[in-house]
Amino acid sequence: MEKYLTLLKDLLVEYSPKVLYALGLLIVGLFAIKLIIRLTKKLLNVRHVDETLQTFLGNLIAWGLKALLLVAVISKLGVDTTALAAVMAAAGLGLGLALQGALANFAGGVLIILFKPFRVGDLVNVQGEIGIVKNIEIFTTQILSPTNKRIIIPNGTLANSNIINLSAEGKLRVDLTIGVGYDENIKQTKDVLMAVLTSHPKVLQDPLPTVDVSELADSSVNFAVRPWCTVEDYWAVYFGITENCKLALDAAGIEIPYPHAVEIQKKG
Repeated sequence: MEKYLTLLKDLLVEYSPKVLYALGLLIVGLFAIKLIIRLTKKLLNVRHVDETLQTFLGNLIAWGLKALLLVAVISKLGVDTTALAAVMAAAGLGLGLALQGALANFAGGVLIILFKPFRVGDLVNVQGEIGIVKNIEIFTTQILSPTNKRIIIPNGTLANSNIINLSAEGKLRVDLTIGVGYDENIKQTKDVLMAVLTSHPKVLQDPLPTVDVSELADSSVNFAVRPWCTVEDYWAVYFGITENCKLALDAAGIEIPYPHAVEIQKKG
């Protein structure tokens, strides 16, 4: 028993200063990391860096500094950190290879947040999907479609694709094609269609709406009907103008051609 007590005493004498020193280093290091993170966030706020990127960079810096602090504390305890560093490097390499896709998404998220090709609330057309941007995260971007479907797109894919920001200029042109019969008067038709555009409350007058002959098709003279509106009013103008054009042309006695032969065959 006396032998073990003597051994314990020797261990305490030898390692107590190291443990206390390592504990003090740990406390001071954690305090310093908090201070560094706080100063970093203030600097990012001054630079007007996006809040999502601020949070991610803060976490990344915190974990990196804590890993370095852990190595320093272990070394002060007398443990050889050479093998530990080799293990951490190997683990980091393996993790990097396993998470190539995640790292690509992270890089894409950083690019999107920094260069801001779109913002939350913008109407965008990306990867063949049209919708409102609801959330930009560090790995993915969430878009809400007109049919209320939440679409999640990886940022790596998004950053390397064509992005159409429909909200960037604040106004959108609605492109409609209205066809009438060849026997109808072109000037009268243009006047009727223009009256529809100018009377709609959500159609902007700057830029002015336009009505022009766009095509002489096989069975109709097609008119390019081009009203302008705000992004929020796009669908209201699209559907409203389409309906009002049909009603106005009917009221003016202007025929919209349709395949009569098919109709007769159906009735027969």
